[in-house]
Amino acid sequence: MKQSLFFAKPSHHPPKEEISRSAQLLEQAWYVDKLFAGVYTYLPLGFRVLKKIENIIRQEMNSVGGQELFMPALHPIENYQKTKRDIVDILFHLDLATGKKFVLGFSHEEIIVPLAQRYISSYKDLPLYVYQIQTKFRNELRAKSGIMRSREFIMKDLYSFHATDEDFEEYYSIMQGAYSRIFKAAGVGEKTYLTFASGGTFSKFSHEFQTITDAGEDTIHLCNGCGIAVNDEIIKEQKTCPKCKSARLVAKKSIEVGNIFPLKTKFSDAFGLRFTNAQGVNKPIIMGCYGIGLGRLMGAIVETHCDKKGIIWPANVAPFDLHLLAFGDASVRKNANEAYEFFCKNGIDVLYDNRDVSAGSKMADADLIGIPLRAIISAKTKNLIELKKRSQETTQFLEPEKIITFIKSTHNEN
Repeated sequence: MKQSLFFAKPSHHPPKEEISRSAQLLEQAWYVDKLFAGVYTYLPLGFRVLKKIENIIRQEMNSVGGQELFMPALHPIENYQKTKRDIVDILFHLDLATGKKFVLGFSHEEIIVPLAQRYISSYKDLPLYVYQIQTKFRNELRAKSGIMRSREFIMKDLYSFHATDEDFEEYYSIMQGAYSRIFKAAGVGEKTYLTFASGGTFSKFSHEFQTITDAGEDTIHLCNGCGIAVNDEIIKEQKTCPKCKSARLVAKKSIEVGNIFPLKTKFSDAFGLRFTNAQGVNKPIIMGCYGIGLGRLMGAIVETHCDKKGIIWPANVAPFDLHLLAFGDASVRKNANEAYEFFCKNGIDVLYDNRDVSAGSKMADADLIGIPLRAIISAKTKNLIELKKRSQETTQFLEPEKIITFIKSTHNEN
């Protein structure tokens, strides 16, 4: 994509009203645009990143047996009345022209369970794993930190249905592994911890995945013994690590990027979702839910991958593979155009800065946008291209063919 035609206009100044670094950088670099507090447009740069994250998640959900569907965002209010959840204050309420009352989807337990009821009747229909990547709406009192806490957001939620506690526990463990792989692929695996949290009315514990960052709004307590963590909400009653019983817990600020939750039979009981086992006995269905906020994860990636100049995207989620810059006269621009065409023909996703602006502006915008590899063509590079990683200061001069090999080998590593 030629940058002169690309729908992006990075600013030299971060938005004054934003506090978190990720919110500042994502708006300044034109990844997102704030319509009002908690509601954002994902601009082409941001949408590319969002789709990369989505594809990582989709690949893992498919690998653990998930079947993708897409449920409505408009929900009958009576479904929430059946489950009696204490969430009235954060639901967006709507009246249809007919007078019938609806809400915008806060979550989808109230929709997936009646749907599953039409499919599940026997033990032969279980287990079942279905997921979606869908917009959610929550009437947050104080939307803050940009896309990390918003009123309209995109979420992956998978729901599992089981005949026995043993089958549920086995799948719950499988999902822990899938989540760990997702966060590793997204570039935050080394800073993301499986965290014990309150299970509320469903179970003693649920689990969150928390990414360590000073910008986090949560506090977790890391166990130096086994590497898991405990959420601040339960530390008063859980003085030691729930896994290894160590008392060596260290407090850290963090962002929740995902959660997995035993629902047990709360929602299946509310709707009468049951199955007949092999002995002909009618039994309740055991459920689990597993969520990841895509925008929240995107914000966490930026919080943990940036410097004073801008964003430093991990290769797997970067909007482009390569940022190509040309500095010089008509002959240099001719070489750059040829290199751009060569990269595109060989499957490299390139953002080519062909704008008629100063070299300083191009370099500053490249640092701000944060594509992991920068290629510069100038009079001094001659028949080679100067290649630099966004995360490093050193450069090397390579032929275009070797740059392609380098990029593809990086993709294979990730």
